[in-house]
Amino acid sequence: MTEPTRISHRIASIAESATLKVDSKAKALQAQGRPVISYAAGEPDFATPSHIVEAASRAVLDPKNYKYTPAVGLPELREAIAAKTLRDSGLEVSAAQVIVTNGGKQAVYQSFATLLDPGDEVLVPTPYWTTYPEAIRLAGGVPVDVFAGSDQNYLVTVEQLEAARTERTKVLLFVSPSNPTGAVYSEEQTKAIGEWAEANGLWVISDEIYQNLTYPSTSSGQAPKAALSIVEAVPALADRTILVNGVAKTYAMTGWRVGWMVGPADAIKGAANLQSHLSSNVSNVSQRAAIEALNGPQDAVEEMRQAFDRRRKTIVAGLNAIDGIVCPTPEGAFYVYPDVTGLLGRSWGGVTPTTSLELADLILDQAEVAVVPGEAFGPSGFLRLSYALGDEPLAEGIARLQKLFAV
Repeated sequence: MTEPTRISHRIASIAESATLKVDSKAKALQAQGRPVISYAAGEPDFATPSHIVEAASRAVLDPKNYKYTPAVGLPELREAIAAKTLRDSGLEVSAAQVIVTNGGKQAVYQSFATLLDPGDEVLVPTPYWTTYPEAIRLAGGVPVDVFAGSDQNYLVTVEQLEAARTERTKVLLFVSPSNPTGAVYSEEQTKAIGEWAEANGLWVISDEIYQNLTYPSTSSGQAPKAALSIVEAVPALADRTILVNGVAKTYAMTGWRVGWMVGPADAIKGAANLQSHLSSNVSNVSQRAAIEALNGPQDAVEEMRQAFDRRRKTIVAGLNAIDGIVCPTPEGAFYVYPDVTGLLGRSWGGVTPTTSLELADLILDQAEVAVVPGEAFGPSGFLRLSYALGDEPLAEGIARLQKLFAV
């Protein structure tokens, strides 16, 4: 008789978050005194805006925040999220269609857990954020990669999605702007994909965490509109779409852990039941801070967006100056996703990497720069670099890469 495993096969099959793993290694090396520059974590280097922190400070002193509150979130925050959803996603919802979660990751997991039965397939545009496939598998689903390379600016087509669709397909994952590529679907592309999903009776889970971090594709310098939501492009999809979002990226609030999901009443009811057993309510102090973030002044948001735009231009130009790297210009989020196949199979400092995983190790060892290999997001041959770090370390890191790969 075989000995039973100590932990479940389901949990044992989960891989550690690659982005957090690389970031953790970089921080450990920094703690040892090594001058490592990390492009690994998708975390703004800015402090949370002061008016948000002040709202949290007031909340800490208010005894009403010391007790349990509704598992689905404070009524005032749910109202603020509903207003934001109308403002930025063009979808009118009631507060009852909103659940406040412990960050966007919980919203992602709960969305898949609510919709999927064992064997249901989810179309996942690839490159993808490393958590999506794991969350799908944990919910019993089957992720189906649909790959678009740098030659397509990492944007999948309706034809590709249709080729991947089967009778088991239940959900389309839609992410614009994208993590890890920063790619943003145009209005025409978003509408075409939405109409295809609606015509085929698919659910859509749309991760809109970066919707307010978009950049002009020209030199106009004017702030662009938030990325077009798939439910604004195709209103008929609203009854089969869950929107996932949060305050982490737009407001530099990654550590506050406030996200949300918005969707049809039946899906939200099911997810609310799950959350009532899983985590109950998000920290009330964090929720009070999120209310201020959504309802308060937005000046700091624009200042951060402009800084990201400046850094975006710097890192794209710097990477494209390296022979062997092709880096499309992202139009959203704060990542670049260069194609580095031109560096593979060549000798650098006596090492000849054949995969982007090996290349990332070489870069860390020889240039003391931390990047995330493409294997974390799909096929090998790519790297993800976040430009949500200060201007000086960003420039220094690029200079190190240019020196390492000088021909």
